[in-house]
Amino acid sequence: MSSSFIDTIKKRRTQYALGKNLPLSQQDATVLIQEAVRHTPSSFNSQSSRVVILFGAQSDKFWGFVKDALRKIVPADAFPTTEAKINSFAAGAGTVLFYEDQDVVAGLQKQFAAYADNFPIWSEQSGGMAQFAVWNALAEANIGASLQHYNPLPDAAAAAEWNIPASWKLRAQMPFGSHEGGFGEKSFIDDEQRFRVFA
Repeated sequence: MSSSFIDTIKKRRTQYALGKNLPLSQQDATVLIQEAVRHTPSSFNSQSSRVVILFGAQSDKFWGFVKDALRKIVPADAFPTTEAKINSFAAGAGTVLFYEDQDVVAGLQKQFAAYADNFPIWSEQSGGMAQFAVWNALAEANIGASLQHYNPLPDAAAAAEWNIPASWKLRAQMPFGSHEGGFGEKSFIDDEQRFRVFA
């Protein structure tokens, strides 16, 4: 069985070897990311996901914040390896910062008290779908990416630098850029461990 959607999902892989040569203009890449997030489903159509798109020097600045925060907690003898990893993210053309707006979550909790405990969970699910949608959209455009989670280390510095609202909670970071390396073989667990089908 073949489908263009499934083919796109298969094409989405974690790319650590990133470069700055995007196959799209910054404007087109921005529109692509915005459209992917805009059409991502969310509980009660809450649209709680927020995105900051950083290109070039602005992206480099973000990874500088991450590096500065890690330098304070990573042992000095281990830091060169950590620094090299962060530099590989900064080597890309840009970074997408994924946030979830906690004011939206709190508003829904107040409006629909019976579901209050679920709205933070549903917000996380929405955010995950937005990340997946963007990653697949980038893959379809032949742009490499990976998903990182250095929050909350750079949160305060990023909020101050780009005037991020206090209600926005950073959940993930996606460095992206040109493919500068290949991919290893991807392995899968046995279907028997993962799926149950009854008919």
